[in-house]
Amino acid sequence: MKTSARPGARGTTSRLGLQAPPAGRDAPAPRTRGAAGARRPAPLEGRRYTPTRPAPGRPEVRQRWLIGITAVIVLVFVARLVQVQVIQGPALAADAQAARLATAVTPAHRGDITDADGVVLATSVDRYTVIADPVAIKDFRGHGRVDARGDAVQDGALGVAQLLGPVLNIPSAELAAELVGDSRYVVLAKDVVPRAQRAIAELGLRAYIRTDLVSKRTYPAGTVGAGLLGFVDGDQTGQAGIEAAYDDALAGTPGEETYERSRDGLRIPAAAQEYTPAVPGDDVRLTLVHDVQWKAQDAVDQAVRDTGAAYGIAVVQDVRTGEVVALADSGAHDPNDRSTAAVAEPSRAVTAVFEPGSTGKVITMAAALETGAWEPGSRFTVPDRWTAPSGQTFTDSHEHPVERLTLAGVLAESSNVGTVMAGEKIPLQTRQDYLAKFGFGQLTGLGLPGESAGIMPPEDVGRWDLRTRDTVLFGQGVAVNAIQATAVFSTVANGGIRTRPTLLAGTTDDEGQESPAARPDGERVISTGTADTLLHMMEAVTDEGGTAANANVPGYRVAGKTGTAQMWLEDGRQTYMASFVGVAPADDPRYTVGVFLRSPKSSIYGGEVAAPVFRDVMGFTLQKMDVPPSDEKYRPMKTTW
Repeated sequence: MKTSARPGARGTTSRLGLQAPPAGRDAPAPRTRGAAGARRPAPLEGRRYTPTRPAPGRPEVRQRWLIGITAVIVLVFVARLVQVQVIQGPALAADAQAARLATAVTPAHRGDITDADGVVLATSVDRYTVIADPVAIKDFRGHGRVDARGDAVQDGALGVAQLLGPVLNIPSAELAAELVGDSRYVVLAKDVVPRAQRAIAELGLRAYIRTDLVSKRTYPAGTVGAGLLGFVDGDQTGQAGIEAAYDDALAGTPGEETYERSRDGLRIPAAAQEYTPAVPGDDVRLTLVHDVQWKAQDAVDQAVRDTGAAYGIAVVQDVRTGEVVALADSGAHDPNDRSTAAVAEPSRAVTAVFEPGSTGKVITMAAALETGAWEPGSRFTVPDRWTAPSGQTFTDSHEHPVERLTLAGVLAESSNVGTVMAGEKIPLQTRQDYLAKFGFGQLTGLGLPGESAGIMPPEDVGRWDLRTRDTVLFGQGVAVNAIQATAVFSTVANGGIRTRPTLLAGTTDDEGQESPAARPDGERVISTGTADTLLHMMEAVTDEGGTAANANVPGYRVAGKTGTAQMWLEDGRQTYMASFVGVAPADDPRYTVGVFLRSPKSSIYGGEVAAPVFRDVMGFTLQKMDVPPSDEKYRPMKTTW
């Protein structure tokens, strides 16, 4: 093959126009054809040509990489598995279980309130609140079920309403509308009775409908004792009266049930569960007697109607024990009716305070006899108006000529002037001490919410003004509640021993174990002799010529005292509290009855408006409690000289 070259050219060009590489040590060797016609690179000049072949594969390297990567991945998974199952395992398991756990609170049955004979005045009944979960109801399926009418049960809210509506007595269409929405809690019905609750349970809708047990407080006696019993709130906590005063005993302790549930809300039968039973509250037995309480309320209601009084109060107390047998307010509201706030009003017998008026003269007479200042037959010349050494002038309730009265006559005639005259021999500190001894200015011990301790003049008698020094002798310048005023007479009737009033007879736990209420020892206020003499003097009040002949109870001797006390209103106007407090039988005292009427329009005198109410209540009480008639005749005391 011929070649041609141009001068200065780095290589040569073939006839085909291809440029040959320049000669030199780095020039590639010319290619030659092999036997098969394939081109082979031409050997380099001065160097033997060795053909280049690819290096053989190394699979062991790739295997090592794959094994390493796999090992790393496995280690990651193992580490994560150890973290999840070993390190975090207990916590995650606890969290998962907690998510499945549900706790249901079991309300404790609130104890009953009964009268002294076991008549139920307040009790609790089981009721249920029906609650729906509209979000869960979206997934409800009828699955071929039929409703009470035989119709196929639809899916969703309409199907649940088909099943539930007849039980709740709610039209299905109306109920279905309440079951639609994104809320998880919709109250469908309250106060559902146990029979209806059982019917709901039989529907198999637990994943969508639940029934929560609640307790409802009822008062079978209606208005009897209503102002005294109080009421409970939605949580069954006492809010007034006995319900609040003895709430700790009545309430009991709620129980708890903790269990595991599935995603659809059903209880998992084989799962662990914990149950703490509820402890029922104690039954509280009061000293009240239902029939006497009813009579006292009826009597003061009638008196309010007859006299036009703003309200009336009646208290019946056992003189031997201090137990309150009846405590009645006029116009008592039925605690079963919560439509007004009247159910929350406390008893006026402990909240309303007033000057005792002439009933307070009994304390003055007790001090006069006990200190030896005077005797029942001590003589006084009593005008209807008199100026005391202090310069203060006092008058009786009505004009009268000068009367010659004994100390017993001063009490029987309820003379303010005669009482102030007798008080001249009673030091100021003694007057203060006897007011306190008889319980004025102190809580009675009943424990009722809202109770007032009353109003006393300053403890330092040196601070008493000139008029208060004498007005306390006839029940003015000091204020008490109805219980305090009544308890004075019970102290005298109990031989001079003051026993704190009480409403609690005892409690009974859920096992039937009775616990009588503790009774503190009585406190002697005056001697037995003084008490007997004073009680005899009070009999003259109900005798002919006394201020309370209307208080006599046929067959029984009665001792007592009338009262007409001024009451000042917030607007500065004046009204009156007419009262009578008495004891029977006077020869063997058993009961004290106090009657108080505020602002009577027919008469302001206790002997005219309160004494007849006393007669009715005391007569009923004596017969109800089987108290025999008096067997000793009354021996009148001299009231004049």
